[in-house]
Amino acid sequence: MTQAEMWVFGYGSLMWNPEFPVAERVIATLGDHRRTFCMRSIHHRGTEAAPGLVLALDPAPGEACVGLGFRVQPGAEAVTLEELRARELISSAYVERVLPLDLADGRQVQAVAYVVDTDHVQYCGGLDLEDQAGIIARAVGGRGPNTEYLFNTVAHLLETGIPDPDLAWLDKRVREILTTG
Repeated sequence: MTQAEMWVFGYGSLMWNPEFPVAERVIATLGDHRRTFCMRSIHHRGTEAAPGLVLALDPAPGEACVGLGFRVQPGAEAVTLEELRARELISSAYVERVLPLDLADGRQVQAVAYVVDTDHVQYCGGLDLEDQAGIIARAVGGRGPNTEYLFNTVAHLLETGIPDPDLAWLDKRVREILTTG
């Protein structure tokens, strides 16, 4: 990474709503982490009284998460980092890291990534998929319904050709819950 380059790893809502100027977007893999609905959302996709769930990078040695690497538009690095921190660190459940990211074109870059703090009260790793579906189907927060977050993420994974069987199952199951009640 040169001084002028800033990369960000997107694995959930950043994939479909980065909210910063993007110079380049590349499929990317982050090692030793997995994408899971392991964080209770009390701001964006739920409330303190009725938490939703959001995706987080859960440390997982030997596993890998495929998402998108975004190179920030040159000159926008400082404001992008400030805005990402306001968005991602709202409740201190994420920890900001700079981690090695393998881009699909063979490059390796250092990227800002937000990893769940497994000691934080909002961490809920290991929830059964059926329990996740029930929570996601009902929760609503400041950025809208939890279902919107799931559906948009799955749609963008499909659009970019990134498989995620657990999220595909959740998408199908949540739609069933919404249809049948």
